[in-house]
Amino acid sequence: MRLLILGGSYNPVHVGHLILAEELASEYGYDRVLLVPALEPPHKALVEDPGAELRLTMLRASVEGDTLFIVDDCELTRQGPSYTVDTIRYAITAYSPEGKPALAIGDDLAAGFGSWREPDTITALADLIVARRSSTGAALKPGDRMSFPHLRASNSLIPISSSMVRDRIKSGGAWRRLVPDAAARIIEEQRLYGLAACD
Repeated sequence: MRLLILGGSYNPVHVGHLILAEELASEYGYDRVLLVPALEPPHKALVEDPGAELRLTMLRASVEGDTLFIVDDCELTRQGPSYTVDTIRYAITAYSPEGKPALAIGDDLAAGFGSWREPDTITALADLIVARRSSTGAALKPGDRMSFPHLRASNSLIPISSSMVRDRIKSGGAWRRLVPDAAARIIEEQRLYGLAACD
């Protein structure tokens, strides 16, 4: 099994996450995509977090029955900041992938990759795939603090973000089709992200 790892806060999961995962798996020939929700992302603060368990529940419900995806709560049970290098070591031991697993990150994070914990170990253990998040995203460059081997994905640019979904829910805007149906049901049932109560 060739394994692709895609971490994130998934606050909430949206269709852009799943489209990106499928496109990368197809482009590079990965059999499964490991979705890993973070407990405490070290590179950004969680905003309007309904709690790790609800984020995990929405993610699991959204991909239930889809054989492409595996959802793993290793970062939630590990406690503390979610360091990618620890997750990669865990995934290699837990899933015994064929060859090196891959780690996908957005080009919005790529320029700061050198500041991550043990970036050289990450690229030794996993193939780094830099996915497009915006047309002006900054990729890793030789002039960065260190130069890291990486692949540039040709994925579609889908202008959806978790913050957009949260903002639309709070403001009463259109959001329902931006998230998988199962996640939308949980948001509605739990009145998450400031969703107004029905009259």
